[in-house]
Amino acid sequence: MYKKFLTALLFVLITSPVFSAGSSGGSSSGEAKPVSQYQIGEKMINKAKKFEKKNKTDKAQKHYKKAIGYLLKHNKKFPADPDTLNYLGFAHRKIGDYENAEIYYSMGLELDPKHVGINEYMGELFVVTNRLDKAKERLAVLKDCNCKEYKELKLVIEGKKESKY
Repeated sequence: MYKKFLTALLFVLITSPVFSAGSSGGSSSGEAKPVSQYQIGEKMINKAKKFEKKNKTDKAQKHYKKAIGYLLKHNKKFPADPDTLNYLGFAHRKIGDYENAEIYYSMGLELDPKHVGINEYMGELFVVTNRLDKAKERLAVLKDCNCKEYKELKLVIEGKKESKY
């Protein structure tokens, strides 16, 4: 009897979300926690965007800087990932470091010249730095993508919309 009780107790403990190795810490939202430096960086960027929408610039800037730290760690482990380079460029652009933003975007485009996100964001960088001719080159790359990034960049170039990101 005692043996059956211990077996049942052990089974309950092992299958419990609190003790399960693959659990998300017992979160009831069902959303898995970020596991990689990239995912944490991405989460920081998304938080920063939300702070920007609320005009909480200081908090947004802090989150962009945190994101850069996580993304740099990820890039060290997994270099040559255009998505990481895109976010590194994006976060640097958002904190006003246009020089590094352009470097990361350029590195990403060397790996994937048609990367939709990098082309849009680099185009927006060119608009902010008054290089409309270069922004239009990025737009031309996106011309046939049939994507929202093309439309967004086109509006930014035409001055009908500020770069929201």
